[in-house]
Amino acid sequence: MQAETGPVADPYPREQPARRLFRDETILVLALSLGASGVSALISFVGAVTKPGGLKDQAATLNASAAPGRPWLDLAWQLFGIASALVPVALVAHLLLREGSSLRGLGFDRTRPAPDLGRGAAVAAVIGSTGIAFYLAARGLGFNLTVVPEALPDVWWKYPVLILSALQNAILEEVVVVGYLLRRLGQLGWTPGTALVASSVLRGSYHLYQGIGGFLGNLVMGVVFVWLYRRWGRVGPLVVAHSLLDIGAFVGYALLAGKVGWLPTA
Repeated sequence: MQAETGPVADPYPREQPARRLFRDETILVLALSLGASGVSALISFVGAVTKPGGLKDQAATLNASAAPGRPWLDLAWQLFGIASALVPVALVAHLLLREGSSLRGLGFDRTRPAPDLGRGAAVAAVIGSTGIAFYLAARGLGFNLTVVPEALPDVWWKYPVLILSALQNAILEEVVVVGYLLRRLGQLGWTPGTALVASSVLRGSYHLYQGIGGFLGNLVMGVVFVWLYRRWGRVGPLVVAHSLLDIGAFVGYALLAGKVGWLPTA
């Protein structure tokens, strides 16, 4: 009988991860989520500016049909896309748990629903009104493509899917780009100002597919959201605000496109 050699070393030590581990982890999370989206948006932007004609004569379409003419298959693809886009959030939650923290440490929980809703609604009201004006001005000056927030067929699940898509965008972006990224950059020794710039530029980068206006507008939004996060210590209000902004854009476009003269369509 083989003699016992003693306990096997724990392959997952419980001490605080080293700085290199935090760095590699952050790079991987971004490479699997919004960092990759930033690269994709940059390639898309380069393709748009090298085409003949101005940017405003081209369109950037969101929430498009994945299986035209087959509503149930299309619905399955839409739900799959929403669910798979949230996997990085689940990964962040797992990594935080291994660290001894959780999403609650980022302020993403249900402990303060009323303040989160109130603050988020106020932020959405301010940013939404200025955002529309900025988009129309940027497009008019030729700095932006025509953004088509939705191109889904007129089926019963259209509006629920648009709302779910808005919630997915808000949760992914605010948890990863604000809460998680700022936490990790702080642990890596970045200064608050440098971390603010990194988070804001990242937010602008994955909106570059919309044009220069989309990049600049979201960069400014990123600065505001980082400032509010540091003031409130919670991503909850930011998720609410972002959700309301995207719901307004997606559902509002679906209801108003072709019915009002001020709203550009492709």
